[in-house]
Amino acid sequence: MPPPLIILLFFLLFPHERALTHAANGEWELLQPSIGISAMHMQLLFSDRALIFDRTDFGPSNISLPSGRCRRDPNDTALPIDCTAHSVEYTPASNSVRPLMLLTDTWCSSAALLPNGTLLQTGGYNDGDRAARLYSPCSGDAASCDWQEINPALAKRRWYATNHILPDGGVIIVGGRRQFSYEFYPRRTTAEMPRSLPFLIQTNDPKVENNLYPFVFLNVDGNLFIFANNRAILFDYVRGVVVKNYPTIPGGDPRNYPSSGSAVLLPLNSNSGAQVLVCGGAPTGAYVSANNGKFVTALDTCGRIRIDDQNPQWAMETMPGPRVMGDMVLLPNGDVLIINGARSGTAGWELSRDPVLTPVTYRPDNPVGSRFEVQSSSSTPRMYHSTAVLLRDGRVLVGGSNPHTYYNFTGVLFPTDLTLEAFSPSYLNSSYASMRPQIISPVSQSKVSYKQPLVVGFTVPSGQIDNGSVMVTMVAPPFATHSFSMNQRLLVLGQGNVTVSGNSSQIRVVSPDSGNLAPPGYYLLFVVHRNIPSEGIWVQIN
Repeated sequence: MPPPLIILLFFLLFPHERALTHAANGEWELLQPSIGISAMHMQLLFSDRALIFDRTDFGPSNISLPSGRCRRDPNDTALPIDCTAHSVEYTPASNSVRPLMLLTDTWCSSAALLPNGTLLQTGGYNDGDRAARLYSPCSGDAASCDWQEINPALAKRRWYATNHILPDGGVIIVGGRRQFSYEFYPRRTTAEMPRSLPFLIQTNDPKVENNLYPFVFLNVDGNLFIFANNRAILFDYVRGVVVKNYPTIPGGDPRNYPSSGSAVLLPLNSNSGAQVLVCGGAPTGAYVSANNGKFVTALDTCGRIRIDDQNPQWAMETMPGPRVMGDMVLLPNGDVLIINGARSGTAGWELSRDPVLTPVTYRPDNPVGSRFEVQSSSSTPRMYHSTAVLLRDGRVLVGGSNPHTYYNFTGVLFPTDLTLEAFSPSYLNSSYASMRPQIISPVSQSKVSYKQPLVVGFTVPSGQIDNGSVMVTMVAPPFATHSFSMNQRLLVLGQGNVTVSGNSSQIRVVSPDSGNLAPPGYYLLFVVHRNIPSEGIWVQIN
């Protein structure tokens, strides 16, 4: 049985000693032995706090709501009166957790940050499948922040959908189980209805689907790259027109839920067009096999494609090992961290085996054959319903893993996991301290316009600067769930062009030229020197 809830609530609200695992290729740190919930969904906010939540329909969690608050839902057969929290806010600076109150079921939902930094969170299951939830970081007393819900808010049920912020600051919601359409939030007119997306019908495998949580990326031309199952389109969502059909990924295996590979839009800069990388997943037939007790080895391939080419083709690469349900995190220096997941099976209740404990770094600019590097292993399996997001200090926050219908801590292969860890990539190793830049201007929370010249001031402890290796990057903090980080993008604003004045240096760059390249909202800005990033600062593009 879980520990008493009141004791756990007290335990979680205060900092804990942190256990470190040191190694050459990154470092693992246990932050919390329990945050009270399993981290199915995760989002970093401009307040430097991480919003984490699970689902509400499985019974009690392991953390109580404060002040005797309870959620009352007579239609909830698991727990009509629930006095436990299914969402928490984690503060890295104090290593503490604060419980939050969700009213409707967020199971397998989706989200995007609005331009003002509020998280718009939509859909889910049962009473939550048409809900919209808003979470706004507080500027003052954080204890006053909590979820606000609008229900119903959506025109259609959205379960396993994908959200993406648009150049005008609105949000598009694409797909979902048995929903072959898309809609906007807020609606552009009061009479606006969802629009059909036949591509989602065409990519739907009978009885398996394999096109849920489609991989959606905003291209630099303002259209959407949408990957579902094993192929993709470039889609003009305004006119409802397919602009381009891309070839099927070689091998033809599915990459979306429940086959659950992952995907990322590679760093954008002035020298290269937009490229998408799709990695891992489960081969054709793996879902049916897993339901019959046979766990097929996951895919070990990645497909990379230049989506703006006139004749785009997939270039295939091989990872160091197979992986399904992995997460892909853009690091400040432009590398991609591939983390979490399993070697066999597929997403779903009890449908995977052989946890992959070793992350892998992918370096997009290296020659083919030398792009992957194995990192230090964790000791904690992160299977179905795990997440990972980048923090402002360059660490990666990692949590979740619950392949069970309910919280199950004993007598199973992979118990429900309530821990929270941080993975520190090798660039945070103390041996690089003399090369690590520190931003001194502009100040964090600065507002930036499009096409605005920026002078970024920084220092390097050693005073020895390799001018050609200095660059400024800007990262959009994504919403992570089910092996996909929605709205994740990294822009390289400039490289070189460094001037030195006394003990400090400056690099001159220009902010993105439009919302097609960087939709309005909050971004983390970093200075990178010799592949070592500074701590980030928050900037808001208006």
